[in-house]
Amino acid sequence: MRDIVKILGVPFNRITTDGTVDIIENQINSDRKKPYHIITGNPEIVVSYKKEKVLQDIIDDTDLITPDGVGIILASKWKKDLLPERVTGVDLLARVLDRGNERGWSFYFLGADEETNKKAVEIIKEKNSNIVVTGRHNGFFNKEEEEKIIEEISNLKPDILIVALGAPRAEKWIYNNKLRLNAKVTFGVGGSLDVIAGKVKRAPLIWQKLNIEWLHRLLSQPSRWRRQLVLPVFAWKAFGEAVKENVFHKKED
Repeated sequence: MRDIVKILGVPFNRITTDGTVDIIENQINSDRKKPYHIITGNPEIVVSYKKEKVLQDIIDDTDLITPDGVGIILASKWKKDLLPERVTGVDLLARVLDRGNERGWSFYFLGADEETNKKAVEIIKEKNSNIVVTGRHNGFFNKEEEEKIIEEISNLKPDILIVALGAPRAEKWIYNNKLRLNAKVTFGVGGSLDVIAGKVKRAPLIWQKLNIEWLHRLLSQPSRWRRQLVLPVFAWKAFGEAVKENVFHKKED
């Protein structure tokens, strides 16, 4: 089996959540200097990929891209090159915290508003008494404050830098500052700190299993409707790509 499945040009790794956590542990135990950057790629990022040169540069420089969203999995099914499962930011963070609690990993949490960040970190520490929280900062900062944040992260040298600035802002921030961040692993987690802090409720498990978590988000946060418009655009383009590839392969046969 190939390790990569390309969806509209974006190379997704054929990997599970547990497999991703294993890779993270290997990177933490390595002597790498530049952070190992993971992107949990959603349809919004894929649709923007062709339009934004900076996003193309980020994707090219990223170490691992996981399929975040049922749309990505469905697109791989259309291509008859199935990705094994969704690896979302919130699920990956939960699994990494579990493993980190077993191993005593250190974390820095960047993002969300001050109240949410503080509460989320308090809950994380309460549930994972063996992890080390080296520091935290909200996601609202000016250029001067940003320099201090980068310097602080560099000095603290966390095993894992969690960035909750939303996509693709988190990915752009990591890419722009990667060489100055003295962390072993970093990845964006979208609104995961909001979920942990109880500010936003995640869809019930049955909604997740039915692959309609996106609908729950839309119903609970109607203001997201503009962002959801990307989903039919992604589906149309991904289906068209799959049809072309399947027709081409049939002609080859």
